[in-house]
Amino acid sequence: MANKSTNSKKSVSAKNTVKKEPVKKAATKKVEPKKSTTAPIKKVDVKTKEIKKIEVKEEPKKIEIKKIKDNKKENLIKILKKNFKSIGLGFIALLLVINVILVLTGNEVKLRDGKEVIASLDGEEITAEELFNDLKNKAGNETLINIVDNFIASKELKDNSKAKELAQQQLDGIKKQYEDAGQNWEDVLKQYGYSNEDTLLQEFVVASKKELIAKNYIEKSLTDDEINKYYEEEIYGTYTVKHILVKPATTDSMTDEEKASAEEAAKTKANEVITKLNEGADWATLVKEYSEDEGSKDNEGLVENFTKGDMVDEFFNATLKLKDGKYSTEPVKSEYGYHVILKVSSTKKPSLKDKKDDIINTLIENKLSADAKLYTTTWVSIRKKYNLNIKDTSIKNAYEKSING
Repeated sequence: MANKSTNSKKSVSAKNTVKKEPVKKAATKKVEPKKSTTAPIKKVDVKTKEIKKIEVKEEPKKIEIKKIKDNKKENLIKILKKNFKSIGLGFIALLLVINVILVLTGNEVKLRDGKEVIASLDGEEITAEELFNDLKNKAGNETLINIVDNFIASKELKDNSKAKELAQQQLDGIKKQYEDAGQNWEDVLKQYGYSNEDTLLQEFVVASKKELIAKNYIEKSLTDDEINKYYEEEIYGTYTVKHILVKPATTDSMTDEEKASAEEAAKTKANEVITKLNEGADWATLVKEYSEDEGSKDNEGLVENFTKGDMVDEFFNATLKLKDGKYSTEPVKSEYGYHVILKVSSTKKPSLKDKKDDIINTLIENKLSADAKLYTTTWVSIRKKYNLNIKDTSIKNAYEKSING
């Protein structure tokens, strides 16, 4: 079963593997597991950040009984993309605008009334005003907001070490994906408009700083009731079990009656396992004879140290009902077939104090996933706190369109 596991330049997309934490349930319907000779592995929480557009697709690992994580969900960096889609053009425009407004290099012509001629050719003169208006219309909103947000970030984050750490993790993840795919990293950087690795890293630093600030503000909106409710309903100890999986021999071409018959045959086979256990049969022998979970059958069906969210609900809920050392007396049906579960051991539920930080992080992520506009609206609120007042009409209109779009 599978692990529950912006834009003047072309964009770079990457999956950033980060710490495991509880997540909202993801769709797991009708996934054909890929056979594996390895022991079961637990899901990891895979975040997909998207800063620029290089598509790197990875086939998710599969194991028979693990819950699938929806790694296509809207991620915070995809939301960030809205503010960074023109970051390259914005930086270029910013440099040009600064040069026009302050001093035109070489001639040192100061912009006083917007009519200074900054270039001429036969039959045409180009004024600073024309250049400024053109740049403003193309990238004025993005450039201004980048300047504003960088200023706010300097006030909100006195220590940038966490942002740099997150940025480095993101870059390392991207780099590894391309190198694993056999591509030269330096060539990839050049292809997408980066002179060196540090240029891309700095973009990730900016994105990470904004992400941390937004999460800090969202955290302030969390209530003790939300945190306590999540702790009571979603936090459990860890469990270790052994299981035997019997899969119905169904195919897409079968009729409904044929599929129902195959399901019944699998259930009968699982009941046969339980009958033999009741008669004193050896567990390890039965695993080798009956189990179709290729990821665990060579290790007596062992699945270790999982908790809620790691497994499909039917499997997890059945485990909860068992005492240590006991096995299920009825086949446990999941989308993968019929399980006979032997509970090996369990641990106590951790304290709220020990899990509070993880719960807060999860609640924030869940809110961002549930509301695609939350990141944007949070930053709008932050800018209002700093009394942002855009006086240029065209840039103001572009800004309002971007936050309402």
